[in-house]
Amino acid sequence: MSIIIENLSHVYGKGTPFLVEALKGVSFKVERGELTGIIGHTGSGKSTLAQHLNGLETPESGRVLVDDVDLSQKYDKKAIRTKVGMVFQYPEQQLFEETVEKDICFGPKNLGLNEEKQKQRARHAMDLMSLSYEEYAQRSPFDLSGGQKRRVAIAGVLAMEPDYLVLDEPTAGLDPEARKRLLTMIRRLPEETGMGVLMVSHSMEDMAMYADKIAVMDHGRLLRYGTPEQVFSEPEVLEKAGLGIPILSRLTLSLKEKGMTLSFSKTPEEFAKNLKQALEGRGQHGDE
Repeated sequence: MSIIIENLSHVYGKGTPFLVEALKGVSFKVERGELTGIIGHTGSGKSTLAQHLNGLETPESGRVLVDDVDLSQKYDKKAIRTKVGMVFQYPEQQLFEETVEKDICFGPKNLGLNEEKQKQRARHAMDLMSLSYEEYAQRSPFDLSGGQKRRVAIAGVLAMEPDYLVLDEPTAGLDPEARKRLLTMIRRLPEETGMGVLMVSHSMEDMAMYADKIAVMDHGRLLRYGTPEQVFSEPEVLEKAGLGIPILSRLTLSLKEKGMTLSFSKTPEEFAKNLKQALEGRGQHGDE
């Protein structure tokens, strides 16, 4: 099962002098068990696209299918918004309960689950966000650090047990350590839960390191879609849109131009390993 975006278009300010084509014929898939990244400059259509995936925005034309449910037709909005969890920028601003556990239980409670089920879901969601139940459940969310608050807010959405999770710039405003820690947790979600994760980001480096697939947006159009290796193998296309490529991809392409066979690398450690193998291969070939 998957979310299928088919020829999706969206217009703001239709019939006014302020008309903006936010999306123009966008098509791609968000698969369960994968992390899909959406990247592009401000105004590229990233957030508008994300908001179509659980019915917050309605297509001007085209359609969005969530496990075969067509969101351009009549559908159960509550069911879709339970199936597709949405995490907006700075979600910790919506924390309001007196304890972390109560805040995370808010969604399951609204689903009609009994107290025992609510707490089971809260504990599991906290585990996914590396929040010790014993340490954090009874603490006030307002006494936590910024990174901890962010993880509590995301846990509140995970406690609804969605099949898909949409995150709009989930690391915005976090310090480097908290940012890396959160991205590592998000990366694990598709593997540990089987859900499909879609993450909006402005960071090419993050997309290269954490995403399985990347959709590159430019002025409302889908510029490129594929694996990080596929997307970053054409730097000239991205650069024409004012987008760079990750430093590791740039180094890999530069070395390939010099005749070295080098595999795509997601991390510096992987790059060092691939470079070592490539150099050893050249040495062995030279000895022959």
